[in-house]
Amino acid sequence: MYIPVHFAQRDLTALHDAIERYSFATLVSSTSGELSASHLPLLLDRSGGAQGTLLGHMARANSQWHDAAGHEVLAIFSGPHVYVSPTWYESTQVVPTWNYVAIHAYGRLELMEDRTEVESLLARMVAIYEANQPQPWRLNEPAEFVERMLKQIVAFRIPITRLEGKWKLNQNRPAEQRERVINVLSKRSDENSQAIAHLMRGV
Repeated sequence: MYIPVHFAQRDLTALHDAIERYSFATLVSSTSGELSASHLPLLLDRSGGAQGTLLGHMARANSQWHDAAGHEVLAIFSGPHVYVSPTWYESTQVVPTWNYVAIHAYGRLELMEDRTEVESLLARMVAIYEANQPQPWRLNEPAEFVERMLKQIVAFRIPITRLEGKWKLNQNRPAEQRERVINVLSKRSDENSQAIAHLMRGV
């Protein structure tokens, strides 16, 4: 990913926090010159290696897992993003831009073969994503149902070997222009505008 120095996010905790917050990723792999991509929720094991390990699963009918096993893949996590109009700067010789957060995680995809490990991963994913539901669903269906579902998926891990973060938040603009952008975004009610304004205040 192209990352000018003033947009680079190198803090591992900040990168991990963003992966967990924006966990619905695009998983990209290449086999024999052909690119494949799947859109999947990926969990982060912060203690799995120096930069962490990603965990996930996909449908067994999706051939990407077979082709990607043992090869380097790229997981792309997209955070909040918002268009920035040059009129907000109240200045001349400026152009439109886009503020955003993005994380790229690289590593080799390893298949998870142990049934107990796979079921434990599914239970963990359910617990995380159901946590905010009024009556959280649990993975306590009949054994034959669970077994049938397990046969239809393939679980994997990706020990992260390279982690890149880009927080493009107008860091290259003068402070007064940044404040004007924050002021506009703060008055908007949409989630992306509010999130970018909050992040801009912190850099």
